[in-house]
Amino acid sequence: MVDLITELKNRGGVAPKTSLVEAGVSGYAIDCAVAAGVVIRPKRGWVAVPDVDPYLLAAARAGVVLTCITRAKRLGLWVLAEDGPHVGAPPSASRLNLKNQRATVHWARPIEPRARGSLEDSILNTLLIVADCQPHEAALAVWESALNLRLVEMAELERLPLGVAGRRLLQEATPFADSGLETIFRTRLRWLALPIRSQIWIHGHRADFLIGVRQVVQVDGGHHVGIQRAEDVAHDAALMLLGYHVIRVTYVQVIKRWHEVQDLVMRAVAQGLHRA
Repeated sequence: MVDLITELKNRGGVAPKTSLVEAGVSGYAIDCAVAAGVVIRPKRGWVAVPDVDPYLLAAARAGVVLTCITRAKRLGLWVLAEDGPHVGAPPSASRLNLKNQRATVHWARPIEPRARGSLEDSILNTLLIVADCQPHEAALAVWESALNLRLVEMAELERLPLGVAGRRLLQEATPFADSGLETIFRTRLRWLALPIRSQIWIHGHRADFLIGVRQVVQVDGGHHVGIQRAEDVAHDAALMLLGYHVIRVTYVQVIKRWHEVQDLVMRAVAQGLHRA
């Protein structure tokens, strides 16, 4: 006899009763477990462990799947911002019981069929929905993150029937960006027509970005304090002694005050500090 709790946990903690019965769990055992409070019934025909992931529980109750940037974030992809849950609904659904009124519902027919009982979208559906939902650079960051983590291959994306936004992302995406910050920085300065390399080692010191051959840009996150800050200052000094020009900015400047970063870079380029 298949154990109910084990089977539920193998399915993320929540599943349709019919799928559990098909897997070998006794229907009588399920009803007894519900009556005893060992498992809960989020909606008719579904069963869940009491400590189930609240996102999956909400999706089961509403009859939707987690998709777009919500699913991307749960996959560990780099997401710039999330404005509430994003869910996918069957195109044939007439109405949804959504408790969270901030949820964004995607009604488009998925490119990859969704298995019965699935509560989280596939990586392909997720990326294609992100392409049509998010601003270009935010979507590009998600796509490059997926390629970098090898959750999808470029050749696989090339064979999909992409829309206009998806085709543009495919043309620009590379699997080499370690974070969305790199994607955004490179994308916003593409018009410069100068080589921009990220996470490059220079004489034993790692630089976040190298523009041309001598202009280094370092981006500080929230962890750049204390010992880390002292090491950063020492690295900057070492790079400058080697003939590099170093600009240090913050993550917030790159994401929210880009004009400040661009102004610093432009003034350095105007003086030829990026050249050998």
